[in-house]
Amino acid sequence: MSRARGCGASTTGATPVRERLLATLIALFLASRGEAALVVLEEGRHLKVTAYALVGEERIRLTLYGGGEIVLPVERVERIVDDEIDPKDYLVPLVPAAPPVRARRSIRNSSGPPHAAPAKWAGLVENAATTNRLDPAFVAALIRVESNWQPRAVSPKGARGLMQLMPATARRLGVTKSFDPAQNVGAGALYLSRLAERFGEHEVEKVLAAYNAGEEAVETYKGIPPYRETQDYVRKVMALWTGSVPGS
Repeated sequence: MSRARGCGASTTGATPVRERLLATLIALFLASRGEAALVVLEEGRHLKVTAYALVGEERIRLTLYGGGEIVLPVERVERIVDDEIDPKDYLVPLVPAAPPVRARRSIRNSSGPPHAAPAKWAGLVENAATTNRLDPAFVAALIRVESNWQPRAVSPKGARGLMQLMPATARRLGVTKSFDPAQNVGAGALYLSRLAERFGEHEVEKVLAAYNAGEEAVETYKGIPPYRETQDYVRKVMALWTGSVPGS
């Protein structure tokens, strides 16, 4: 009995050690899987990749998570979200952070600071916002985060123009020239207006998350998806729109 008690005491004492070891293994596991990106194709299919690169202007090479690669027309790609995190990959449940407390503003009302669009683009932003019943300051904040007012901007993912439209999204919105500022901003504003209709004009974070990560991702997670890129994106646009950072 003495020996049994001794073994029992030893097992109990080792429990914290095992827990620390498990926590370390979990941390290493999660760190090793945080480099993936989520590629959403226009037909709704999702691919997890470890790398992507444009091949010329019309094709993109995807290195698949787990091995292999494929080359697709960039027009098939709806969006790419960096630092993708899938809760199913976790050994412990993902606990979403509590949303920040703030007054519920509408993206359709100009109730905050005036827009900060450069003079060159001010009229374009105001026209697109008015046509689609959006706050011009909201559209301006999004453009600054997306392209920093570069009409010929092309991201490594293939997004183009001032509002960084992916070719598949641009085609769906009727855009024939993604680098044409009027078409690009007009289509981007139209898409934002449609997202406001779907999620609600006061659900600004959901609208922004859907613009960045896709509507289905927002529906799946019932809010901002647990993707670092999307969470950072929402914070940046919100900060600029509400005037809570210098230079907004």
